[in-house]
Amino acid sequence: MRVDVLSKEYPPEIYGGAGVHVAELVRALRDRDDLETHVHAFGAERSEQLTSSYADLAELSAANPALRTMGVDLAMADACAGTDLVHSHTWYANHAGHLAGLLHDVPHVVTAHSLEPLRPWKAEQLGGGYRLSSWVERTAYESAAAVIAVSAAMREDVLRSYPAVDPARVHTVHNGIDTSLWAPRPDEDACRRLGVDPDRPSVVFVGRITRQKGLPLFLRACAALPPEVQVVLCAGAPDTPEILAEVEGLVAGLRESRGDAGGVVWIPEMLPRAEVIALLTQATVFACPSVYEPLGIVNLEAMACETAVVATATGGIPEVVVPGSTGVLVPIEQATDGTGTPLDPEQYVADFAEAMLRVVSDPDAAAAMGRAGRERAIESFGWPAIAERTVEVYRSVG
Repeated sequence: MRVDVLSKEYPPEIYGGAGVHVAELVRALRDRDDLETHVHAFGAERSEQLTSSYADLAELSAANPALRTMGVDLAMADACAGTDLVHSHTWYANHAGHLAGLLHDVPHVVTAHSLEPLRPWKAEQLGGGYRLSSWVERTAYESAAAVIAVSAAMREDVLRSYPAVDPARVHTVHNGIDTSLWAPRPDEDACRRLGVDPDRPSVVFVGRITRQKGLPLFLRACAALPPEVQVVLCAGAPDTPEILAEVEGLVAGLRESRGDAGGVVWIPEMLPRAEVIALLTQATVFACPSVYEPLGIVNLEAMACETAVVATATGGIPEVVVPGSTGVLVPIEQATDGTGTPLDPEQYVADFAEAMLRVVSDPDAAAAMGRAGRERAIESFGWPAIAERTVEVYRSVG
């Protein structure tokens, strides 16, 4: 059976959890003897076999980003000739998958990593293109032979956002983690090169600068941390100049309030995996203040590195983080307009701060949470099992 996987992100061009998912899923699928897995991805040429890359069309170089995406999708759809099934990831590739399914008369499977109706802030970034991305996603989901949700919470979001989708076509297959790659590896020299003191406790955030990830809320909560606790931000790729300016202001205020104690480290560039692992391994707490997270693969990565997690109790995160065992879940009451905005931001910030303080104040308990987190990552989120469940979906529609 030939399967063509369509994605905006694919190594070496990865900037989010969906790209990590695609890379690991493809690797697991290619380890199987019953599949021939082709990849179609945006970006520069790649040397990997059975992998094709697609640059933006020159004719659309000045167009809205959503329109540029749709131009790439046309070329990707054409290149899927000869496949038995197409599997697209995120709205960026959903249009290609939908068109390929129609053009080549094959089933189209969609994986739901996030949903446009639940990311209305994208209108700040795309303008009218947000209406295009929303149309693309709705059309793909309502027409797909099957939809794979990366968590039970995401499945509920799909059915709520797109009530025309038959619930029987929506399957839950959790996101995964390669625990041989993501594992505790102390590297004090790497931490020091990045400006982090491995002898001090630290709280680490890893994510894009977007409303979804809750970074401004997290920075407000960090004001309650004692000065000896380092705040480490691996945060880049801002959605808009406005949110970047907001984050810059909050970081400046945090640094000023700490004075000589310092300990606020902001790393804006994408780090190699080895350096992220070094930071996670030495961290006392990994913080995930997201207001929207279908599953939260970053939490799995931290758990695999034996790091305690403090995260928002939203979306699929409670399916990953076990409160009191692998970390702490912070309650949140959220707006139902799709933004996920806390109804009481000050209460949420105070609760997140209290949770972080509780964990950093008890290093032994934090270490025990980290060990339990790695055990859970190994037992429940391994890629071979996830690939098998994905192939079962393929077979059900093939």
